[in-house]
Amino acid sequence: MQLRTVLATTTAALAAAACLTAAGPAVAAAPVSHACSPSVSLDGYSDALDKTTFDGTFVGNFSALAVDRDGSLAALSDRSALFDLDARTLAPKEVVPLADENGAALDSEGLVIDRDGTRLVTSETEPSIRRYRADGKLLDRLPVPAALQVAPAGRATSNQTFEGLTLLNGGRTLLASMEYALSGDTAGTVRFQTWQRHGKGWQTGAQYAYRTDAAFLGVPEVQALPDGRLLVLERGFTSGVGNTVRLYLADPRHATDTRGIENLTDQADVRPVRRTLLTDIADCPALGATARQPQPNPLLDNIEGMVITGRDHGRLRVLLVSDDNQNAVQTTRFYRLRVRV
Repeated sequence: MQLRTVLATTTAALAAAACLTAAGPAVAAAPVSHACSPSVSLDGYSDALDKTTFDGTFVGNFSALAVDRDGSLAALSDRSALFDLDARTLAPKEVVPLADENGAALDSEGLVIDRDGTRLVTSETEPSIRRYRADGKLLDRLPVPAALQVAPAGRATSNQTFEGLTLLNGGRTLLASMEYALSGDTAGTVRFQTWQRHGKGWQTGAQYAYRTDAAFLGVPEVQALPDGRLLVLERGFTSGVGNTVRLYLADPRHATDTRGIENLTDQADVRPVRRTLLTDIADCPALGATARQPQPNPLLDNIEGMVITGRDHGRLRVLLVSDDNQNAVQTTRFYRLRVRV
């Protein structure tokens, strides 16, 4: 199955179009990029996997992406399945089912592949972060602060907890983003929770406040940069209008540690994560994309997954994917961006 990259229909653009790889483009020439903003451009998109199956499993419901140690692409379905995709063609090569301690399926949302090859996977219904071997065998789970647990045990709402997951500080720090605010926190203020590596285990660490553009926007994904900054996706949906998806550069390095603050209500002495808008995906060129429901831009869909796949020509190569929810009016779509930070 070849990657269907949709670019401008010029001979130069078609000649320059590059397939996805973990390390860099498959050809020497840079692909023709289409500006979304001064910081972000769109190389193309692919609907190649939309409404397909592999080995009896529906290919879709993607909520997270990661680059594996062999350069292949891991794609996490929120229906408790982890796919191995060819990074160049997107063709599925393997699918591994995931389950909790009782053998039940997960609402799996966030994914990190650790340096030893284990998979760290969040579920947003408890919430939880579990560690799995590459073959899907459950190893253990990380501790979760009481306040972040779903009510009545904590102050979170089910299906609004851990969505994004990433490693910082050379793999010594794990960070998970809550999707929406805790009860008692100001709407639009979500918490980023960290864990510190101790030997072979993890202990809870600092926590930060992140303020989204609007209360209806949540945080479905975060990705760490080598210097400790983050790429952050904000996403929301308005019936009859469609999706809002924005990409931010965020810096938690000087933010207040909020783990001891019960309610975040825009206190003057709390420094939230600093953030700068890189682009609104609605401002990207549509490049011929179509949508099955109203959208501000037909290129848009329910974008949930994001991974940095490398650096090329001075910009980060970033891959996004939408979660089609196995819904006829939504699309499994991959997006190739170049991002200057």
